[in-house]
Amino acid sequence: MTFYISKIFWLVAQPLSLAFLLLVIGILAGLLNWGGIRMGASIAAALVLFVTLFTTTGAVLLQPLEDRFARADLPAGGPSCIITLGGGFESEIVTARGGFEMTQAGDRFVETLRLARDFPAARILVSGGDGSLSGAYEGDAVIAERFLSAFGIPADRLIRETESRDTFENAANTETLLASNGLKNCLLITSAFHMPRSMGLFRKLGLDVLPWPTDYRTTGKASLGLDFTQPSANTQLMTTAVREWTGLLFYYVAGRTPALFPQ
Repeated sequence: MTFYISKIFWLVAQPLSLAFLLLVIGILAGLLNWGGIRMGASIAAALVLFVTLFTTTGAVLLQPLEDRFARADLPAGGPSCIITLGGGFESEIVTARGGFEMTQAGDRFVETLRLARDFPAARILVSGGDGSLSGAYEGDAVIAERFLSAFGIPADRLIRETESRDTFENAANTETLLASNGLKNCLLITSAFHMPRSMGLFRKLGLDVLPWPTDYRTTGKASLGLDFTQPSANTQLMTTAVREWTGLLFYYVAGRTPALFPQ
């Protein structure tokens, strides 16, 4: 139930959806002659759109998330296992067309492949089922098996976790698989902005993992200002930042992470 509530909440709470909702409220308030509400909702919608489209606010909000965890020092002899969290494949497109079409987070699997080739003794645990509301698509763990095999990684090195639909389920289901396979002190690969929430969840479960962030979206030097050159990119950064900060807050309030902003 929590999964579906979070999906529905995010449909409304993401910046462009919120701006649209405010515009609808403004129109309805106008039809009902509620002048004050109409004006307030219209101004709020315009402000959300302006900040999202034409400022660097998204990058500024995302940057501290990406800077929170540096890559860990590799253990002597290399890692015994590599955990990769899903989200790197275009599941709907791959299910329809085949192949390995990647999202912007595809670096998670490129880095997994690189490490898998550098450390051939390491087991690879990919955690990722179908996170859509329909449940009709292949998950990242299934696609990753074909992807890694295509580049010469034997299937017997891979442990597939195919049931998780969100980060909380990633961590909970991974805990069980690590225990059953006798694995510990693994590298954790996910997007840099996603690493604080992921590390918080794994720590709450008592799992000792080594952060290995990838898929950086900011330069690390962003400052607050106007940017009229790339509204679509600004929107993506803002949406990602708001989603991640909201997730951190929700998981902390729900007791799923030991700190609001793990470090």
